[in-house]
Amino acid sequence: MKSFMAKKNQVEQKWLLVDAEGAVLGRMAAKIAPILMGKAKPTYTPHVDVGDYVIVVNADKVKVTGKKAEMKQYDYYTHFPGGHKFVSFADMMTKKPEKVVELAIRRMLPKNKLGRAMLKKLKVYRGLEHNHQAQKPEKIELLRENDDYGRSPNRKYSSNRKYCSNRKYC
Repeated sequence: MKSFMAKKNQVEQKWLLVDAEGAVLGRMAAKIAPILMGKAKPTYTPHVDVGDYVIVVNADKVKVTGKKAEMKQYDYYTHFPGGHKFVSFADMMTKKPEKVVELAIRRMLPKNKLGRAMLKKLKVYRGLEHNHQAQKPEKIELLRENDDYGRSPNRKYSSNRKYCSNRKYC
């Protein structure tokens, strides 16, 4: 039996709509990146762009966990001496929240020509309005409401082990 390899002209790509309101940035990006790559499809071929188009709305309402809101920094280089610049997460969220979501997803894609082609299929918008109504995007739900990711809200640890200060004798 031969392995199936998709050809560039055989690929069918859908348009998907993701609402980022209240979503955790990294968890959302980890679910969007495989969609752009096409890994969820049975016709996935590593050297062909078989992924779907993804429209992300409400990028300004995305959240991060822990102290990342205060501690996280983005850097860039201006190609001038002393041109290594740093921008805090809070500043990026006020000025360019689309860039925050795009960078999180871009860093999970392949670092080559194919990855750059996959990134062109990502459309990120600050609010609810987008310019792609003609493509009739299909709304998908990536994250469940109030998802605790398997953690029990009242317990310190999710495993069945007892917590004690001296682990040697537990």
